[in-house]
Amino acid sequence: MTGKYIVGIIGSYRKDGYIDSTVNELLSAARDRGAETDRIFLLDQHIEFCTNCRTCMQEPGPERGKCILRDDMDSILKKIGGADAIVIGAPVNCGDVNALTRKFFERCVGYAAYWPWGTKIPKMRKRKRTKKAVLVSSSAAPGWYSRIFTPAMGSLKKMAKLLGAKPVGTLFLGFVNQEEVRLSDKIRHKARCLGRELAA
Repeated sequence: MTGKYIVGIIGSYRKDGYIDSTVNELLSAARDRGAETDRIFLLDQHIEFCTNCRTCMQEPGPERGKCILRDDMDSILKKIGGADAIVIGAPVNCGDVNALTRKFFERCVGYAAYWPWGTKIPKMRKRKRTKKAVLVSSSAAPGWYSRIFTPAMGSLKKMAKLLGAKPVGTLFLGFVNQEEVRLSDKIRHKARCLGRELAA
């Protein structure tokens, strides 16, 4: 038993779709190695849009600032804060990660910086990236094309950094334009390898 706690954040609109299925494969492999896992399907959460009030950026220090909005974000971030590793999965939509994931991403801004009103530039919160992360994305276009010509993976890397995690692997699924979801043996194998690595 590893005793590791791993949280999967699923930003897809489709349950049992490519992103969901790949994250499940990762978490299943981690559980086989004795890890405890949790899945957060963003579509099921009550997450308000960031209003850019900057309340969460007024207090100094390494810890995330507190948001004034009362929804599910605080409980989600507490789970992530207690995790040893995270998996973040989001599809490409209109050239970047989809709006559901972006909404979540913007609400993580309290981790980023101390920027009180009246100051010209922010001071970045210095936080050690102690967690491991695996990043998963998908596109109807070829995987290599979307990886190179969209900022999706870069967005996921920024999100991982905000959440105190350092990526140890990425998965980019291309040609996900079939109604029936079928993960290739190659993707399934890589997902399981990365899941075992998170649990190690």
